[in-house]
Amino acid sequence: MDNQIPLLRRRSFIGLGLGGLAHVAGFGGLPSARAANSSGRKGQAKQVLVIFEQGGVSHMDTFDPKPDATTEHRSPFKTISTVVPGMQFTELLSRTAKVADKLTVVRCMTQPTPGIGDSHPKGSQYIFSGEAPGGAVDMPDISSVVASIMGTRSEFLPSNILVPGTSEQAKESRVGFMPPGYAVFKTGGNLADPKWRVPNLGLMADIAPERFQRRRDLLSNLDVGFAHGGSVKDVEAMHALLQQAENMLTNPKTREAFDLEGESERMRASYGKGHRGQCYLLGRKLIEAGVRFVTVDVREPRQSWVDGVEKSYDGGTNMNWDHHDAIYSTSHTNIPGGGAGAGRWGIGTWPMMGSTDQAFAALIEDMDQRGLLKETLVCFVTEFGRTPKINDRQGRDHWTHAFSFAFAGAGVPGGQLVGSTDRDGGYITSSMGYTIEDYAATIYEKLGIDRSKPLHTASNRPIILAAKGRPIPELFS
Repeated sequence: MDNQIPLLRRRSFIGLGLGGLAHVAGFGGLPSARAANSSGRKGQAKQVLVIFEQGGVSHMDTFDPKPDATTEHRSPFKTISTVVPGMQFTELLSRTAKVADKLTVVRCMTQPTPGIGDSHPKGSQYIFSGEAPGGAVDMPDISSVVASIMGTRSEFLPSNILVPGTSEQAKESRVGFMPPGYAVFKTGGNLADPKWRVPNLGLMADIAPERFQRRRDLLSNLDVGFAHGGSVKDVEAMHALLQQAENMLTNPKTREAFDLEGESERMRASYGKGHRGQCYLLGRKLIEAGVRFVTVDVREPRQSWVDGVEKSYDGGTNMNWDHHDAIYSTSHTNIPGGGAGAGRWGIGTWPMMGSTDQAFAALIEDMDQRGLLKETLVCFVTEFGRTPKINDRQGRDHWTHAFSFAFAGAGVPGGQLVGSTDRDGGYITSSMGYTIEDYAATIYEKLGIDRSKPLHTASNRPIILAAKGRPIPELFS
């Protein structure tokens, strides 16, 4: 009897099938024993928090100032010192400069894959998956891979969550060849709205806990098997998935993890009371609650709230970092004769770098004070940078030859600059440049995942994780 597949005890509720339950839960299966790193180095991170500022943040206006650049193409923002001697940012990162001792800034990121630099959807998919889109296999998000290998740290929350997952690029997040139960859970909504709640947790809104319990108990004696067979591990994983889904729907700690009103007013204000600040704060809350992998992909919406008061950003129809037009505007970028850069505000305005600088600095300081940085890898990323030259529409276009990422926590040395670019910020001058595949390899290595052991597609095709990448050595202590 040992070779028989055990029956799957059906713990669900009427009207929601196993596939739907897996999608709502967003849980990975059982934690895997596959945790040893191929390098023999013990994993330094237990969790990952990715801040994905989508659209292509201008590196020479932020982490890689170029005060000696050609006058007509120079950033108007002053170069400032940070708390680390010799480490400088621009004045747009005045708050982040105060936590620079906790950061490693990699100024030599590059993205050499042809065709992707002209596409924000492909660039976003590249960041989510750590693999260049367009290959023979549709690759899953890094977060989905991590969920499948490492499982969840919290019995009442999904393994991987995207905050808020409402932009047009959020659809580039995908589960690829993996089972749908590993898809990322999206919170949705505008987190600055005083009435914001996670809609995906509304399943219990019209069902009393006692009624839910009776339904579950009524169905608990119904055993079902897999229609097309499956392994013992598959059945055990589905048992765990269903139990975790129940916990998510019934455990009061689930709602507490998403409850921003449970934070003090002082804490909420430190991040910024707009949408971006509250998304960053929720990222910290979810990490603190034990979520394995959190991605924050946020932009201020045109209609938002600041300190509970509704605010409108005129002309701000898509406030990502794609500043092809009027990058230094003090309001919107919808200039006469413009085009691709319309729909956002200038990089130096509050809904852009003002809110980002405040939220990121508050996040790093807050996580450090709570001890969360010790076991959490924090990554500040964007899909590419901006051109060293200003175009004829007073903007900067896509640039893949050089840009900056920032990292903190989980053994990342603080107060460190890695790599360098030329006087105008156009090309890498250091001996080494790092790619998005290297970024993905770094995450896997930090988590202690053995990349020498492949995943397999449904057709049993072996897939090596970040096969073209190598962990960034300067990020390991």
